[in-house]
Amino acid sequence: MINKYITATVLAVLQVGLLDAQTAGHMPKLVVSIAIDQLRTDYLETFMPYYSTKGFKKLLNEGSVYDNAQYTFQPVDRASAVASVLTGSTPRYNGIPGSRWLDKSTLVPVDCVDDNNYDGLGTKEKTSPENLTATTVGDELKISTDGKAMVYSIAKDRDAAVLGGGHAADGAFWIDKDGKCWCSSKFYFRTMPDWVRSYNSVNVTDLGKDNINRAVTQLALKCVSTTGMGTDGTPDMLNLTYDACPPKDNDVDRKLLQEKYIQIDRELEELISKLQTQLGKDNVMFVLTATGYSEDREVDYRKFRINAGTFYINRTANLLNMYLGAIYGPDKYVDGCYYNEIYLNTKKLDMKHISLDDVLVRSQAFLMQNSGVANAVTRKDMLMPDGNTGSRLRNWYNANRCGEIVVEVTPGWKLLNEDNKQQYTSRASLMVFPIIIYGPGVAARHVTTPVSVDRIAPTIARTIRIRAPNACSAAPLY
Repeated sequence: MINKYITATVLAVLQVGLLDAQTAGHMPKLVVSIAIDQLRTDYLETFMPYYSTKGFKKLLNEGSVYDNAQYTFQPVDRASAVASVLTGSTPRYNGIPGSRWLDKSTLVPVDCVDDNNYDGLGTKEKTSPENLTATTVGDELKISTDGKAMVYSIAKDRDAAVLGGGHAADGAFWIDKDGKCWCSSKFYFRTMPDWVRSYNSVNVTDLGKDNINRAVTQLALKCVSTTGMGTDGTPDMLNLTYDACPPKDNDVDRKLLQEKYIQIDRELEELISKLQTQLGKDNVMFVLTATGYSEDREVDYRKFRINAGTFYINRTANLLNMYLGAIYGPDKYVDGCYYNEIYLNTKKLDMKHISLDDVLVRSQAFLMQNSGVANAVTRKDMLMPDGNTGSRLRNWYNANRCGEIVVEVTPGWKLLNEDNKQQYTSRASLMVFPIIIYGPGVAARHVTTPVSVDRIAPTIARTIRIRAPNACSAAPLY
């Protein structure tokens, strides 16, 4: 009995010591935050025999690995994931429910980083992080150091680069639509920095589709060496996004997928090795996670006698407008639909003194009668603390960006909008992915308890001794 109590006490002391060592350790001079778009644990493990010892394996063996990471909102895409990781919050508060949405004032789809106030550099796309309504870790780092810290963000895609950088970044770079050069926005620079222009002129052939991750690594290393990141007493932050997207072909080519994971492994190896050599192993911390979704190939469930069908949201929206017209008088009550969201003409309802709540209740009842509809969730449901919908969907819903009604399609059914060709097959299954933290003072361990990605931002903030982002209410991982 005595030995039992002694053993328990020793284990408790060791655990506290481990956590204290991690939080009170040497502060890194550079934090490298890496999001891998559509990384999946099952693929990561499947191709493990082909990795080197200094990429994925090094991170998994020497870092703190949280095997069961999750997003606290649903649905997730690349833009909403990157925004969530770096703000430590959900779309409800950070303003980014997805890469695109329907602008309520113009009824035109817009990109989450569109901004006509800032011309592009090397691209015609006008861009800024204006739609991001919360601070990122990088923003808080700039604030806490009075602008002395350097923050850069690099990704293949515009949304990931800009949202990764936040509002106060020194620069964000992405590959233009033609895949010919690295580009940016006048939000960050008056003209493109000389080192990026020089890189573009020398490496223009390296930006093809087969070299996307290679291009990200090379520009990242060039950025660190040219700007002097991680070389003084002020911590800096570099945000990167790699691409693990599966082939678009209906029949997923296992060899192509394997090559992509091996390629990412090689990029991680080079990134870790060169930054540790250049800045010192104790001066760089790497934080890696995934975007938490996967664009799976289309499956014909009916071929296997599994319940499935097609829900035509554009037709349903038109029928809903006719139904409301029969009740309130002919008019345009439904503005349109975007993916699974239906946008109501709230101005019209207000002009006619029609209760929005009444319309929502009637619309919900109408939609629930349609085949393939698992649930129809209204704006009121989303915004009420005791709403009758799941917390993940409520965490995703942003009243300024999303429609008044969200239609949840039955798993296995396809949602199709014949007007704009938008479509997807509903899946409610969980996709497993990790969070990995590797660097000074971080103990090697595997944690199987589920953790949420919104805890990454406060963990980084605590490590570099700054305030967590202003919409972040999650606790650090350690």
